[in-house]
Parts: sequence; C-alpha cells; structure tokens
Amino acid sequence: MKKVAILGPSTFSEEATRHFLKEDFIYVSYKLISEVFNATVSGETDLSVIPIENTLEGSVHLHVDWLVHEVDLPIRAEWVFPIDMNLIGYPKADVQSEGRNPYQHIRKVLSHHVVPAQCSRFMKQYLSGAEFEQVSSTAEGVRLVSALQDPTVAAIGTAIASENYGVPMLEREIQDHKDNMTRFLLVGKEASELKSSGDMKTTILVTLPEDYPGALHQVLSAFAWRRINLSKIESKPTKKKLGNYYFYIDIAGSLDSVLLRAAIQEIEAIGCQVRILGCYPSYSYTS
Repeated sequence: MKKVAILGPSTFSEEATRHFLKEDFIYVSYKLISEVFNATVSGETDLSVIPIENTLEGSVHLHVDWLVHEVDLPIRAEWVFPIDMNLIGYPKADVQSEGRNPYQHIRKVLSHHVVPAQCSRFMKQYLSGAEFEQVSSTAEGVRLVSALQDPTVAAIGTAIASENYGVPMLEREIQDHKDNMTRFLLVGKEASELKSSGDMKTTILVTLPEDYPGALHQVLSAFAWRRINLSKIESKPTKKKLGNYYFYIDIAGSLDSVLLRAAIQEIEAIGCQVRILGCYPSYSYTS
C-alpha cells in the first residue's frame, strides 16, 4: 500500500484524510508541515496531505509558500472537510458556579496558529485572560495538556485527540461558524487511483511581465471571454524583487479542455510565465 504523510497524529488532517482515503493507505504522521512535504520529496512517502484553505481564515499562507517556493509536488486531488474546534482540558470544581465563567481558571491555551481566527468569539468571551501559545498542531497541544495535567492549561483541538490522549472535552464546537470547512490537497510525484469525481480543477501560477501596462487585465480577459470560471485568484510576492508578484489561480475545469489550453497559450503570448501546479479531481464533503 502507498504511504501518505500527514500532520499528526490525532489532527484535523488525520480525521479528514481517513474520511477521504479510508484505510487503503498507510498513514505516516509528522509534527511539522515541512516534514510532511519533505517526506514525499525524499521518497519516504508517496503522497502528502496539506491543509490549504479554511472557510473563516482563508488561505494557509505558509503551506501555499511551501507548495510554490520549496517543493515541486503536483496537486493530485482536493477535498473539503468540516472542522469542529473543541476546548479540551481539565475542569476546576470551584469555578463551576452558576453565572460565572466556567473557564476562568484557564491561563494558557495551546493550539495551532490558525485556531484563534476560527474561535475568536468564544475566546473573547471565555478565554480573554488566557495567553495563547502556538504549537505545531492542534493534537500536539492536547498531548502537552495531557502530559501537564494542569487545569490552568487547555488546548483547542479535535475530538479524536481528546479521546486518544484521555483529556476531557470541556466545550464542543467552539468555532465561530458551524459550517467551518477546510480544503485539503493531496500532493505527490505520482498520481494515485481515487474514486471518480465529476468536478475537475486546474491550479496555475502566473507571473506577469515587468512594465507591461494592462497585463493583469489581459490575463483575466483570456479566461473571461472563453467563459472559464476562476474559482480563486490570489496575489503573492515572488520573493525575488520588491513589488513583483505572481498570481495563484484555481480554475474550474481540466487541462483537457481546448478552451483552457488556448487561454494559457494566450497569456503566455503576452510574456506571462505560467506554471501548472496540478490538474486534479475535486471532491465535496459527504458525511
């Protein structure tokens, strides 16, 4: 069976990957996203799973940067998965009285850096006096809380981490919005057999030519008049020169389309550099 690198164990990445890929793969956990990418680059694993975008926070910029600047791993698939944030820790009996904040005993919260933006309302109401400390993953935060067994230190993470590390669930689903979803990418040097999907996407990077007035307009026009839907367009610095940007573009459609290939040829003709990150099936969430 093929090996898949994930951020974990007991993370949202593991929950999402097991839901999507089932048990047809061997899962290898790493603490850092750099280790996840490098595992597949080095051949330790066949594929990597990367959380790339969230409903509430938008793109995970660190992960996009790795995909663009650090590695050359084509995108093989994408899927979305619901993310339920949970407050996990040890209760303190003397603050459970009616009308008082039941979590006022918590002085430190451990979790991944994307969490505060997704749980801002709850944290403002109940954890405003607590220090937030970033750790490598939500599961690592729960593991540390389990090791400390200190009621003043809590974590925000997955239900599976609460169960696996034996730490009580203090409050379920504390994210700001109940329809909080994260988009995951499957990346690797070789394609893998997956269930069929009726939707295809193509992701490209477009770097505009210097000193070319109207270049971005021409790029967008090449897709617009062909009625090709751009599901996402995001500008990011090339890290080579101040004021020099590339555009990360998700396209609803396949490179098999004559219209899409023609659009890419048109923007290359005006001097744009185009890098194809992947043409891949896209899957919606099914419970």
